Amino acid sequence: MSKADNMLAILWLLKARRRMTAKQLAEELDVHIRTIYRNIDALCISGVPIVSEIGRDGGYFIPDPIKLAPLFFDADEQKALLHAAAFAREAGYPSEAPLSRALSKIKRHTNPEQLERLTRRENSIEVIQPPTAPVLMSMLAAIEAGIDHQCRLQINYKTGYDGTIHTRILDPYGLVHWKSKWYTVGYCHLRGEIRSFRVDRMSDIRCTVDSFVRPEPFSAREFLLEGLLAEQGSDNNPHGVSVHIQGVPQAIDDLCQHWLLGHALQERTADHAVFRLDELTLYTQVAYYLLSFGGRIRIMEPEELKLGMIDITESLLKYYQSQ
Repeated sequence: MSKADNMLAILWLLKARRRMTAKQLAEELDVHIRTIYRNIDALCISGVPIVSEIGRDGGYFIPDPIKLAPLFFDADEQKALLHAAAFAREAGYPSEAPLSRALSKIKRHTNPEQLERLTRRENSIEVIQPPTAPVLMSMLAAIEAGIDHQCRLQINYKTGYDGTIHTRILDPYGLVHWKSKWYTVGYCHLRGEIRSFRVDRMSDIRCTVDSFVRPEPFSAREFLLEGLLAEQGSDNNPHGVSVHIQGVPQAIDDLCQHWLLGHALQERTADHAVFRLDELTLYTQVAYYLLSFGGRIRIMEPEELKLGMIDITESLLKYYQSQ
């Protein structure tokens, strides 16, 4: 560990164990006893009131009236950090190794009773996400480095399902985790505008010698959502279509909780909902999603949507009958 880590670890131990000798501290931190002496001297010089007592029951300790609250987390804060780490890991957080080291420090400098409570709380919440491929983790780390150092990136990007790959020059402004997918938002020099890119469609990410300045203020999250939800549910949208759906209450609940349909919801009752969607989204995305509800819902309006779903169903039937 670095000198700063050692000094902080000593504070944690003295706060948790109350009193420890230099030998005990050295054994706990796996360092030479002279390192402990030097670090305690540095802490005292910096203003930390560490008291040393000699004798059989002697050792180093911090007087009880002294408050070191800014350096320590209470039980609820520790639980929140452990739970947040569980979500971060399952999302494919690119800095998992430093995160694990930070959590290890919290656990290392607690007494047995506190550690048992921490372990119990850590295991009280679990997160299930699709597994993150190792190559994706490395790409996220490369993009994060580009964001941190404001380094312009060169990437290969695959568009759609046809596998067409284009080389792009990108100024990465931020990363967003959305519905189990990672996106980076930034200025695309090929298109001459800010765009969002799915990280799992990237390859061969390289940092160039050019730098950029991130616009302020800018939110990658807001940009991504605005692009995904552009003009959905707007009465002023000339291409908006009013969609009336009737169904069992649970099915209507599921529809209204969908990220896109929930945003476009205009009115609802227990067994009826009205959405306003743009025509392209309705027939290219929503129609396929509605098929998954089978007979639990009925399309009341528009008639064109019902006909479109019939065409989709017949096409699928013919496709699978020909296999």
